[in-house]
Amino acid sequence: MPWRLLYENKIIINKQKPMKENIFDVLMYLFENYMEDEIEILPDSDVVRTELMEAGFEQLEVNKAFDWLESLSLQRAIKPSASPVFRIFCSQEIDALDIECRNLIMFLEHNGILSAANREIVIDRAMALENEEISMEKLKWIVLMVLLSQPDEEIAFSRMEDLVYELIPTYLH
Repeated sequence: MPWRLLYENKIIINKQKPMKENIFDVLMYLFENYMEDEIEILPDSDVVRTELMEAGFEQLEVNKAFDWLESLSLQRAIKPSASPVFRIFCSQEIDALDIECRNLIMFLEHNGILSAANREIVIDRAMALENEEISMEKLKWIVLMVLLSQPDEEIAFSRMEDLVYELIPTYLH
């Protein structure tokens, strides 16, 4: 089955097997094919897992991607803080998220796209990608997936979607 992936400003159409086999690629495939409307509406997970393996993804990576999504769905219980919060990144986060990524997170929070609670979920989900190199583009997609999973975040999701698809400038005044 062919699949399409918009990632790092490129559309990749592959009629065979995907060239990359990592958790993020599986997540992107799921996002593009199943989750654009609502993250909870994944059809029968066994069917989707079979489809992913037929598309060329390894079972281990597919399982890790489903675990990542399950952990994301459990994050809904985080309640936002009423008081302003100052965030200091720990050394592991600094190692995983370069200065551009950390600045993007702070920019998104400052501009009302991420709440403090959603910021923490984004950082948690980025860190959960273990040995993945987190680029700005990957981080933008992680933010999109997090916002899609959170109730009442349609406006923030729409604004972030514009940033991902570069429909508006990154820096707003």
